[in-house]
Amino acid sequence: MNTMHPALLLRPGALFAAMLLATPALALDFHGYMRSGIGATAGGGDQACFQAAGAPAKYRLGNECETYAEIGLGHEVWKEGEQSFYLDSMIAYKSDQANDWEATDSDGGSAFNNGTSSIRQFNVQAKNFLPALPGATLWAGKRYYKRNDVHINDYYYWDVSGPGAGIEDIDLGFAKAHVAWMRNNDGDYVYEGTGTGTNVANDTLDLRLTDIDFNTDAKLELGYDYGKANLSDLQEKDPGYTNQKGHLVTVQHIQGNWFGGFNKLALQYGTDGIIGSTGRNSTGNSDGKMLRLVNQGVVGLSDDIEMMYVQIYEDKDFDNDSGQTWTSFGVRPVYKWTNTMSTALEFGYDHIDPQAKGEKSRDLKKVTLAQQWSAGRSFWARPQIRVFATYAMWDGGKYNAASESIDAGDDNGLTFGVQAEAWW
Repeated sequence: MNTMHPALLLRPGALFAAMLLATPALALDFHGYMRSGIGATAGGGDQACFQAAGAPAKYRLGNECETYAEIGLGHEVWKEGEQSFYLDSMIAYKSDQANDWEATDSDGGSAFNNGTSSIRQFNVQAKNFLPALPGATLWAGKRYYKRNDVHINDYYYWDVSGPGAGIEDIDLGFAKAHVAWMRNNDGDYVYEGTGTGTNVANDTLDLRLTDIDFNTDAKLELGYDYGKANLSDLQEKDPGYTNQKGHLVTVQHIQGNWFGGFNKLALQYGTDGIIGSTGRNSTGNSDGKMLRLVNQGVVGLSDDIEMMYVQIYEDKDFDNDSGQTWTSFGVRPVYKWTNTMSTALEFGYDHIDPQAKGEKSRDLKKVTLAQQWSAGRSFWARPQIRVFATYAMWDGGKYNAASESIDAGDDNGLTFGVQAEAWW
């Protein structure tokens, strides 16, 4: 007979809490991320966010118009000697930050129903289960896999995250080796051929060498990604599907103790199907090549000033002339008034030069001033509450965001608001 209180049977959240209370010895790792707030546009209307049309990223301080959250729970579920099993999970949620109730509406109805959720991570990691590879971890499931990004514009330039399996932290003496098989589907496509309309499974083999000693206080990382469309027999017969392949080579230098911070320099060369993404293969691209350079870091300019900076150059050259050159530069100096209060000034510039003849280049300049209250003095200290004002101006076409707050013919905009951000 089930003797559980009826209220717990009706409320899964309450049931989960009761389970935790009933097992005090269960120590869960609780981690995650969130950002949310409120903003408006000068002249009236909701907050607009500014991104150059065609740019893969935008400078984010005072320029984020959504509520986004990641809630992660992890636990070492078994351990015996040096061997262990670790279960990791993460659920993400995103909404337009427009209403009290923003739920996913399967009917695609009301504008009030504009929230989405996703399982971002659910995987098992088995450490020291391979006798020939002591210290290595065998894993399988869905996960964020060794992502490399630029914080101030949220740009992930090396990211094959998704469902997969692999072995990581293989000790080679001079380096750590990592091997992974990842998959990301293109979604449903209907081509001019037989129009099969089924999704395309794109597989990526990711090989990395990390922790290579290079110079004083510096490490070198080397990576090779091979991507291939894993077509079904039916798709192979459809002339509209292309068995697209792609290669990506990455060399990354990470310099520690760099003016009180760090510098990270990445050079990437990609071909064909892997060009249109950040390390994932895709059938949606033409043949071609890509060269990408990303340089970023955080430095201490004085006892009271820290600054993050980034320079990006990305040249995508497609055979069908659909490519572009993206140049980006950004800085965010932060002046610390006290151990918990600071002022940040962020400037970002993006320039897009399309490959197609006759298509005009586009650029966008954005500056944000923010007063911040943080849980500590570091540039990375979070949680943080900030009051901000953002001004942007663009040329060569409307900025890449739909908003009724900015008229189609405008070439500049001013927004303001309050935002909270945290990670733990």
